[in-house]
Amino acid sequence: MLSASTIKLLRIPFSFFLSPVYFFALAQVPHIHWGRAVLVFIIIHFLIYPASNGYNSYMDRDTKSIGGLENPPPPSRQLYITTIVLDITGLLLSLLISPLFAAVMVLYIGASKAYSYRGIRIKKLPVTGYLLVIIFQGAVTFWLVYYGSNADNSLFVPWQGMVICALLIGGFYPLTQIYQHQQDLDDGVMTISYKLGPRGTFVFCGIVYLIAFSFMAQFFIHQHQQSKLIMVSIFFVPVIVYFVVWFLRVSKNAQAANFKNAMTMNWLAAACTNISFLGLLIWNWLE
Repeated sequence: MLSASTIKLLRIPFSFFLSPVYFFALAQVPHIHWGRAVLVFIIIHFLIYPASNGYNSYMDRDTKSIGGLENPPPPSRQLYITTIVLDITGLLLSLLISPLFAAVMVLYIGASKAYSYRGIRIKKLPVTGYLLVIIFQGAVTFWLVYYGSNADNSLFVPWQGMVICALLIGGFYPLTQIYQHQQDLDDGVMTISYKLGPRGTFVFCGIVYLIAFSFMAQFFIHQHQQSKLIMVSIFFVPVIVYFVVWFLRVSKNAQAANFKNAMTMNWLAAACTNISFLGLLIWNWLE
């Protein structure tokens, strides 16, 4: 029986923040194999992501707020073993999709471990750690979903989608670090958000989001899907409004860069992008 602390530190609800990548990728698949699409979702969001979260918590041993948990409990040996079981289960299920899918999943898991493992600790390198996250949580995850859910069994995956997802994660990730600067420093970790500072983090994320949206606009326009671009843009408006309001509050008082406001931003951004990309998926299915 898993302890309450182990279940909390797996942070399964945190997968909601990353699920827009899944729905955006699935919406681009021309012929969806729904059985495999469901399996891919289960593997990524209920096995691999929680294993990554748990392993990171086991290595970090945080005592203050982390993504999705305001008061994280101390990690146990059970948590570590659980992450291994989840990873192995995810890999075994990945083989049901294809050996190539499983091989790429091995790379994903390896990158996740290298990010957190004390002997390597890529997360302590601000730029390298940032790039690793956006490449694997963005571009590689798009590839996994698109390839794994494609009924045509094609190796072709649109690179534009991979870039868009990498940039969307890139514009989101530093905001999850903005309230953890001192805690990270105490652990020897210097994040890209710390290097940029609170205000710099907002400016940087705003620029990355603008680039992401520009790529997305070009992607839809090239496919003559301007109506879909308009729909997605409408759902981005609440996110932009809160982002600007929060930025102005942080500009006046750095204490506004706290856990509560960061989680509000995360939930709002995830909800709006999930709904918009689910809308794309339904729209494509009805066409």
